[in-house]
Amino acid sequence: MTEHNVGTREEWQTARNELAGLEAEHAELGQKVAEKRRELPWVPVDKQYEFDTEEGKKTLAELFDGRSQLLAYNIMFGPDYEVGACPGCSNLGDELDATRVHLNHHDVTVICFSRAPIDRLTAYKERMRWTFPYVSTYGSDFPFDFGLAMTPEQAEQIPEVKQMVDNPPGWLQDWSQQIGADLKDGLRENPGYIAFARENGTVYHTYTVSAPDPFVVPYHYFLLDRTPKGPPEEPRAWRKDEYPRRVSASPTGRLRASLRVRTPSEPQVPPGSDGPSTS
Repeated sequence: MTEHNVGTREEWQTARNELAGLEAEHAELGQKVAEKRRELPWVPVDKQYEFDTEEGKKTLAELFDGRSQLLAYNIMFGPDYEVGACPGCSNLGDELDATRVHLNHHDVTVICFSRAPIDRLTAYKERMRWTFPYVSTYGSDFPFDFGLAMTPEQAEQIPEVKQMVDNPPGWLQDWSQQIGADLKDGLRENPGYIAFARENGTVYHTYTVSAPDPFVVPYHYFLLDRTPKGPPEEPRAWRKDEYPRRVSASPTGRLRASLRVRTPSEPQVPPGSDGPSTS
């Protein structure tokens, strides 16, 4: 028997109507926020930046790929990450990849940034089967100038970061192992979106949003928020080829579950798969 509140259809409809009023207010406020977002002043980018891409060196203007708008997501994958990018950021990358065809037709180029060297980004992109351009900001001032990363000195001055480094919860300790970096280094990367516009040969910075803003989460969390049980309380994530196996019965009748960690010789789990059977 469920422990959740159970009622009649009439009780459900009354509660749903009340919720609909709150959702309408939320949508109206969201529209006002969107209007304010469009009204933000555009700031010319005068400094010259050069990035490493799979096709060689490129300027910020060249990253637009002929379009007038550039939307980039900064994936937490710093030079100190020995295992791979942040699993949560990787989840977002999986879902962002599918939007490219639609955004491209709306004059928007979608890319992702990370501070790890380009050869490591390219290898990780291949593993994740992504198609978006994955651009390295390694050795550039760009991530520091635009708040996509912090220096060690800057990180030490932020109480929230210092607290997480000194007293990390269990899920954050696990995350440190998943990326292969100490928290003092791993938490210097800032996940978020950054947008630019290009008009008459000038590039403008238009918008930035970073964690913990709820917009900077994988899209499936928005879907989970509409399910009966909602998203998990802990922000724990796995890469799509490392999900834990589904719990199953062993020959002795005891339940078992094990972590999926792909070995180099093992074929990747196709996107959308729940993993190989444990039977």
